[in-house]
Amino acid sequence: MGMNSSIFFLTFIFGFTIFSTHSSYSNPLVFRLTHTLSTSHFTTTHHLLKSTTTHSTTRFHHHHHNRRVSVALSPGTDYTMSFSLGSSPKQTVTVYMDTGSDTVWLPCQPFTCIMCEGKYDPKTTPLPHNLSTSASPVSCQSRACSFTHSGATTSDLCASARCPLESIEMSECEKHSCPPFYYAYGDGSFVARLYKDSFEIPMSTPPALVVKNFTFGCAHEALGEPIGVAGFGRGALSLPAQLAQFSPHLGSQFSYCLVSHSFDTDRVRQPSPLILGRVDSVGSGVDQNKEKRVDSADPEPDDFAYTNMLDNPKHPYYYYVGLDAVTVGNYRITAPENMKKIDRKGNGGMVVDSGTTYTMLPEKFYNMIVKEFGKRLKPGLKRAGSVEDRTGLSPCYYLDQQPKGVVVMVPQLVLHFGGDNSSVVMPRRNYFYEFMDGGDDDGVKRKVGCMMLMNGGYFPDSGGPAGLLGNYQQQGLEVVYDLWKKRVGFARRKCASLWDRVG
Repeated sequence: MGMNSSIFFLTFIFGFTIFSTHSSYSNPLVFRLTHTLSTSHFTTTHHLLKSTTTHSTTRFHHHHHNRRVSVALSPGTDYTMSFSLGSSPKQTVTVYMDTGSDTVWLPCQPFTCIMCEGKYDPKTTPLPHNLSTSASPVSCQSRACSFTHSGATTSDLCASARCPLESIEMSECEKHSCPPFYYAYGDGSFVARLYKDSFEIPMSTPPALVVKNFTFGCAHEALGEPIGVAGFGRGALSLPAQLAQFSPHLGSQFSYCLVSHSFDTDRVRQPSPLILGRVDSVGSGVDQNKEKRVDSADPEPDDFAYTNMLDNPKHPYYYYVGLDAVTVGNYRITAPENMKKIDRKGNGGMVVDSGTTYTMLPEKFYNMIVKEFGKRLKPGLKRAGSVEDRTGLSPCYYLDQQPKGVVVMVPQLVLHFGGDNSSVVMPRRNYFYEFMDGGDDDGVKRKVGCMMLMNGGYFPDSGGPAGLLGNYQQQGLEVVYDLWKKRVGFARRKCASLWDRVG
């Protein structure tokens, strides 16, 4: 965010009245992230991969629209989290965690979901929320109301809420509710009203952490959206921003560590930790201008490689970073200029996104990486064209035609981020997925491997990002969003072990 938006953000935060059972809270909060992959949604590996590639492409393309157009979050690609809402009665709420949006919303009774067949599992999907007696509508005069209506004036909003003209002129419309707001996704949408209620997080030792006047959207009707979302973006109504209203420590930074799963049904069930308010790492005293390399071997604890967030006044709610280059094997491929920076029209940069599965790269840059990858894949392998057609991934190769004793050598992939020249060595499983394909006409199963990066196309003047870092490529890394210092960090971790320690 630029200076003006930063001033607005601080003004917005301190314009709220927040109460808590704690006068201050200095310890980190830990949430359980659960992957939504369910075998009931996908009958074959090809179906799963096709679904996730389609979702990633759709979501990325819709990052190029205006701020109130995002994309539907579908099962199999995203992570959910839970917390308690309300006090009379208190209810557990389960929603998607998404760094690509900036509002918290959930389905509320009575709830109608249009075209939701096949998008959720009725056995595991939580029931729509029942507003508690402690919930209250947000006023049309509030900053929260203005924010959800894309900065509309209080006068316009209160007029829509049928507040009398005299009251509008005297700023006496507190009793008139904020009008419903519309939010569109790639293949879905919803209309919601803003409410305030108590937000509660159980603690290991009583009392629980309770935030009163927590603001969220309550939707009674949605198109293709059966589950709500906890937005973690850079907006003033995101979950981290609202927690920061009563404890700056909790809003200073957050991180998550996604357990490496490669779509394995056993590993995908393991919880991944989401940590809010983690203190600076022991390695934070290191000169930040010195290049740090996160290797797949065994880095020092808390040795994050940081890269600065990029400001985009057109899309201030996304987490943008710059990507300088990608190294394939030992060959460094320089990224195009629009991957390194954002122009005045809001074009360029790379979004770090928890809600998209695969990393998306500009077409020309992607083709250069694929070409070099194919040259360095040893020995020369036959392309699996039919697998590419059925999965949406490319390139894919047959891996089972090698002489006995010959091992397929997959080149290493390194992402070189900008700012302080931080580099991240990607674990092989984060960019090359191996599985058994049984789709040949003769029914013979064959081992194949596919690159897990995707062609994002060419959008030179669309007002959106040039690339996107998906959650599949973030597996096995603790990704920290330092909101005070405006930087994103990466550190290699055994995420299941991290959950055992902090969860």
